[in-house]
Amino acid sequence: MDTGKTADAARPVAVREGSAGRALVEGGPGRPVTRRWAAALTLFPLALLGAAFWIGRLVRPGADDWCFLPVVRDEGASGMIAKFYLHDNGRVANALLVVGYGAFGVPGQQWYALVSGVVVVGVLWALTLAALGRAGLSAPRGVPLLVAATAAVIFLLATPDTYKTFYWPASSVSHTVSPVLACAAVIPLLRARSGRGRALAVAVALSAGVFVGTLSEETSVVACVVLCAVLLLGLRDVPGPGPVRTRIRCAAAFAGIVIGTAVLYFSPGAHARRERFGADAGSMFGAEQLGAALRAFGEILATVLTTWQYAGALAVGVLLGLSVRGGQQGPDGPLVRRPLLPVLAGVLVFLVSGCLCTVITYPVFGTGVVTAARVWGDFLLVYVLLLTGVGALLGRELRGRRWGARTATAVAAAVSVLTCVGLAVPLFRLGTEMQVRAERWDRQDRSLRDGAARGAQVLPYTPVSVSRMLEPFGGHGRRVWPAQCVAEYYHLEKVTYSTRLP
Repeated sequence: MDTGKTADAARPVAVREGSAGRALVEGGPGRPVTRRWAAALTLFPLALLGAAFWIGRLVRPGADDWCFLPVVRDEGASGMIAKFYLHDNGRVANALLVVGYGAFGVPGQQWYALVSGVVVVGVLWALTLAALGRAGLSAPRGVPLLVAATAAVIFLLATPDTYKTFYWPASSVSHTVSPVLACAAVIPLLRARSGRGRALAVAVALSAGVFVGTLSEETSVVACVVLCAVLLLGLRDVPGPGPVRTRIRCAAAFAGIVIGTAVLYFSPGAHARRERFGADAGSMFGAEQLGAALRAFGEILATVLTTWQYAGALAVGVLLGLSVRGGQQGPDGPLVRRPLLPVLAGVLVFLVSGCLCTVITYPVFGTGVVTAARVWGDFLLVYVLLLTGVGALLGRELRGRRWGARTATAVAAAVSVLTCVGLAVPLFRLGTEMQVRAERWDRQDRSLRDGAARGAQVLPYTPVSVSRMLEPFGGHGRRVWPAQCVAEYYHLEKVTYSTRLP
């Protein structure tokens, strides 16, 4: 028996790696300290998410919801799919998700924030664990959840319009949930070890590509840019399977996205939408419109880069980097030798994908794309994950420096807490506005239902909006849409404009 090796194996990792990381890596007294820190810090994003979920009970239908709910109620899934595919936009997968919450009526709207938020946290948590496992790393219990919860809070709440980004299901399924579902498809790729697992991963990549292709054009663009970056890197500088397997998986994902995008693009609904907005390829990539879209992306970028709460993603990444252990690449692995390569690739992916998303949405929103924060989520998730990854690399670099590790831990912990506090203030302000709207909406809802039950065919309607949501007779009665959808929702022939709530 080799007693030297046995003694070395039994020695705390903190001792073998140096005293600088004693409180941050496994071994001896460092482990409980790390777990207590992780548990304490995780309470902040989880508490904020809990508050956000509770506020979700105040959501009420508005804008497109008025038109979706009657179709789901009266015609079911087939009617909703036909509406999207034949008339609206061709997004078949989007229609399925709308049916998923619309089938429950108003309660489906109210539960949407909780369900989608749990999905976001769950996917990011599983993705963090899978990425660490693929890299041969491990983190103290609780740290991956801290990373996932903090990233989810920032992704969902750090935008200028949280209501439309998170609470409004019609927008969230297309631009907030869609990139998260695309990330979920990566998890089987990272987890695959056996031949059967690899085959399953390829099948998941193909089917996920088709689903995303018929769910969101913007997420499809981001996914394609990410896949191109992976192929260009050749996976020689990041841990993972061999290049051949990776090319096969990327090809499967590409094929799925192409199939899904083709179904969407050539659908009657997408054709009708392009005609409505004049969004043909010639106008979209014309010199004048392309220049305007690029300027708009510059303004979006300025808004994102000056939103300080995104620093929380960098901070939690630093905590992750300081606490991880092991690494199949060894101390001289390519990630350590050339950390700038994945960082530069991530920056390019974010910039290119964000620019392309702005270009393809500009024909619909025009200059309003600068303020339509709800459509930024497709590429903002890349930004959040990029900052987290950069923070993790920075944390790894600081591990071997005694005072650097301690200072970085304190600063990163403080920033992560301040981020949650900074996001809580506007969230609670939004909750107050939603409370007011919910009370008024419920009051009018009862009146309209009572009137319809008495046999009335025409009833007055007063616009009740929140966070610049479109309502019938908005702009002091000048914009009628979606008044007819409201009438159908209440089984009326018509609703008329009123300035006084019943």
